[in-house]
Amino acid sequence: MQVLISNWSNVQSLPERYVFPPDRRPGTHEIPASNEIPIIDLEKIDGSERANIIRQIITASQDFGLFQVINHGVSRDLTDQTMAVFRAFFAAPAEFKARFYSNDLNSSFRLYTSTLNYENEEVHYWRDNLTMRCHPIEDHIEHWPENPLNYRKVIAEYSIESRKFLLTMLELICDGIGLESGYFDGEMSKNQLVSVNHHIPCPDPSLTLGMPEHCDPNLISMLQQGDVCGLQALKDGQWIGVEPLPGAFVVIPGLQLRVISNGKLTSAVHRVVTDLKRPRTTIGTFLTPSNDILIQPADGLTGSLTPVYRGYTYKEFFNTFTTNNCEAELALQCFKL
Repeated sequence: MQVLISNWSNVQSLPERYVFPPDRRPGTHEIPASNEIPIIDLEKIDGSERANIIRQIITASQDFGLFQVINHGVSRDLTDQTMAVFRAFFAAPAEFKARFYSNDLNSSFRLYTSTLNYENEEVHYWRDNLTMRCHPIEDHIEHWPENPLNYRKVIAEYSIESRKFLLTMLELICDGIGLESGYFDGEMSKNQLVSVNHHIPCPDPSLTLGMPEHCDPNLISMLQQGDVCGLQALKDGQWIGVEPLPGAFVVIPGLQLRVISNGKLTSAVHRVVTDLKRPRTTIGTFLTPSNDILIQPADGLTGSLTPVYRGYTYKEFFNTFTTNNCEAELALQCFKL
C-alpha cells in the first residue's frame, strides 16, 4: 500500500506525480487566516437572540457560503476523542490499512488516496481519505474497524451528534428563508457520510494541493479542522484562509441548498493547501438527499419569482456533477430553466 502517503516516511522531495501545472499551483504567497469569515455563536439560540442568530446564518450563507459555529452543543471531549481515533487510524501499520483500501463508492467504509480515480488521473492530490457511511448506524457499524481502541463506540457517538447538529442548522435555515419546519427531514437528508482527510507534511506546499477547488454537491457539510491551517475559500476572486478555531465547526451549505433556495443561498468554492512541517487531519460530515427524491426550488420561496432551476433527482444531479469534472457551475447550468 505504498500509494497511501500516510505510509511514507522521510519524504525529502515532492514526487513528480504530485506537482501541479503552474496555473493550478497555490504558489509561495502566504494566505493568512481571514478575520472576515462569520462566526456564529449558538449559545443563546433558544433565547431572545434566536432571530438575530438566524439572520447571521442566512447572511453568512448568502455572502460567504460558509461560516464557523461555536457553542454548537457537541462536547469538546467527544470532538477531541474523535480526532485522536482518526489520527491513530492513519498512523496504523500499512498492512492494517490495506484491508480497507477501496474505490467502491457504495462501500460502507473505504480508504483511498488522492481521488477515487487515482490510477488514471494526471496529477495526484496530497491526501489520504477515509470515507464511511453513518446513517442509520446499525446498517454500517459492522463494516467499521474495531481498532484503534473504541473506534466504533467513539465514531458512532460522533456521527449521531454531528447529524443532530447539522439537522439543527437546517432547521434554522428553514426558519431564516421561510420554509416550513421539517422541510429537510427524512429523504432530503437521508444519507450521511463522514469523510476524513489526512495530509502528511509536504516537502513543497507551493507546488501541490491537498484538495482541488470545488463546491460541495450535497445538502450541507460541516468540518472539524484540527489545529493546522489549510482550508481556503474563494471570496470576491481572492483566496482567504479559514482559521481553525478551537472547538468550532465550519459549516458549508451545499449546492442542493442553493437550488432549493432558488439561488438565495450560495456555496463557497474552497480548497485545501498543504503544510511544510505539520500533518493535518480534518473530519468532514456530509448530509445528502436520497438518490430518488425530487429536488427543486421550494414553492414557498419562489412566490411570484420565476424558478431558476428545474426539478431533478439527486442521482441525476450527482451524475451530471461528476460527468462535468465536479465543476459546480457547469453542473448547475444543466438544470437551469
